[in-house]
Amino acid sequence: MNQNETLRNLQERKKDWEQNKISKVLSKRPERREKFLTGSNIETNRVYTELDIQNNDYLKDIGFPGQFPYTRGVQPTMYRGRLWTMRQYAGFGTAEESNERYKYLLSQGQTGLSVAFDLPTQIGYDSDHALAQGEIGKVGVAIDSLKDMEILFNGISLDKVSTSMTINAPAAVLLAMYMAVAEKQGVTPDKLSGTIQNDILKEYIARGTYIFPPVPSMRLITNIFEYCSRNVPKWNTISISGYHIREAGATAIQEVAFTLADGIAYVQAATKAGLDVDEFAPRLSFFFNAHNDLLEEVAKFRAARRLWAKIMKEKFGAKKPKSLMLRFHTQTAGSALTAQQPDNNIVRVTIQALAAVFGGTQSLHTNSRDEALALPAEDSVRIALRTQQIIAHESGVTETVDPLAGSYYVEYLTNTIEQKAKEYIDKIEKLGGAVKAIEKGYMQKEIQDSAYRYQKDIEAKERIVVGVNQYQIKEETLKGLLKVDPEVGRLQKSKLAELKLSRDNQKVKQTLEELKQKAGTEENLIPYILQSVKAYSTLGEICGVLREVFGEYRAQITL
Repeated sequence: MNQNETLRNLQERKKDWEQNKISKVLSKRPERREKFLTGSNIETNRVYTELDIQNNDYLKDIGFPGQFPYTRGVQPTMYRGRLWTMRQYAGFGTAEESNERYKYLLSQGQTGLSVAFDLPTQIGYDSDHALAQGEIGKVGVAIDSLKDMEILFNGISLDKVSTSMTINAPAAVLLAMYMAVAEKQGVTPDKLSGTIQNDILKEYIARGTYIFPPVPSMRLITNIFEYCSRNVPKWNTISISGYHIREAGATAIQEVAFTLADGIAYVQAATKAGLDVDEFAPRLSFFFNAHNDLLEEVAKFRAARRLWAKIMKEKFGAKKPKSLMLRFHTQTAGSALTAQQPDNNIVRVTIQALAAVFGGTQSLHTNSRDEALALPAEDSVRIALRTQQIIAHESGVTETVDPLAGSYYVEYLTNTIEQKAKEYIDKIEKLGGAVKAIEKGYMQKEIQDSAYRYQKDIEAKERIVVGVNQYQIKEETLKGLLKVDPEVGRLQKSKLAELKLSRDNQKVKQTLEELKQKAGTEENLIPYILQSVKAYSTLGEICGVLREVFGEYRAQITL
């Protein structure tokens, strides 16, 4: 029997099953809903068969792990060779407090660091700035100068650990501080491994911690690409982030589409600046959300990998295999955590972490049960880390590569997400690319509409959130939550004042003036930022100079 005959026979058998079996069951016991939808509103059929993926060509569309189009993973052996990096996002209060937390996490089996910075640091203000009042050390660690960075990594050998830093607008400054600390430890730049988020486009779309307008921001990013490709070859120069896009209310499809559209913009900016695509593309990385819809999330990661490989090969003519690979970090969904019945979040995080592992993530952060209420307490962080370790060592899902491949439903979802994401990307390209689409407010509005629909579904109980709109209980206030001491602000300002008295202020002035002059040219700014950092210029002073030259961004929506 040939393939066509097999499919025709299957079609007839399915029709017979629906008419003679399903119709009888439905007459006695109707299904729970008329229509079943994924989180991205993809309608879900009762059952999937070979008929739903009959156009799939295994070698062309799925392939083997470690080979184009990388649907099944970027490494041939995946977790059989090496587990993902367990990288818990952490940072609060002063550099001293965060340093203690990092040492604790490393002692508990964490295999990489992930630094959270406070809001003033993220938007380039020192702790003594008026706008920093009340925010110092609250949602991350306060870093004002190289002195703070030295304390943050005290006793941690930077050639022995991989570090991710969630920093965007002032990414160049924080990377320079990290390199300067390494130099003081005797570690050369070529030995450093890690990631800076450095993704400014998603800040305009979904998060808001931008400083400069798009054009100079893109210049700083391409400066980092160029500098690191030649001096810090193991460093991931950008983590193109869908995470915050999803947290703002995007669907899985929009997360893939808008993230890859941003990726296209970064590659275009770099090639326009004269960089060869195969020179910088191998160090691009991505950052995705893992949400509750387990199988849709697995399919999302697989679709994103395949779509990016095609984009890099067909649109940009990349030739190196590593230029085609979508490597990504995953964080479980903060927006899915509930303040109600917080222990339920342990279950949610487990499902989300499984989705990331089934989807082939390279590193993973698992949120803690109490993060809907406060920064996580130490025991909550330990449970979150143990969740990853139990999946890694006890679940068996790491023993084979891409274990859900071949599932009719997962392959159907992978195809559908890729197709619908590509439709979005094509529309963004017609608008002039990601930057133009952002300026017109296109992606922002799409996300707002999705978030509104999702909230309406929860309020109408079309989507059940356990403990929130169903299965509620009377609860007592959770005890033992972590609180940042208000004294942190005073301490940080005091350290900053002391630094300004003890440093060589003439050298600071000289390096800042040189940086200002070079910012008005086309020259790469990273060496000049680095020399300012080494002179103990503060983050606020460096960003202040760049503000003078580049100006500040103000959001506008024209749609």
